[in-house]
Amino acid sequence: MAKRQDAVRLFKALSSEARVRIIELLKSRALCVGALSARLGITPGAVSQHLRVLRDAGLVVAEKRGYYVHYALNTSGLSRLERAVEALTSSRA
Repeated sequence: MAKRQDAVRLFKALSSEARVRIIELLKSRALCVGALSARLGITPGAVSQHLRVLRDAGLVVAEKRGYYVHYALNTSGLSRLERAVEALTSSRA
């Protein structure tokens, strides 16, 4: 049951196009809210809200660098997502 709830949380986190785009942008390198905002064409406040959802799901991590917080992909969170997709699509019972 806990695995199913974790999968639901992960899939809900990716139910927004903006959050999927954030994941795509963070594949190449860590970025701050301002950089993500500029690339996505949405306000920094909206980016922050999307990042909160992704952080809560364990898909991104934050690292303070001077005055800025940079966000990067959480590899363990992505592994959990991969396992959830495999479990959902597997033909094994």
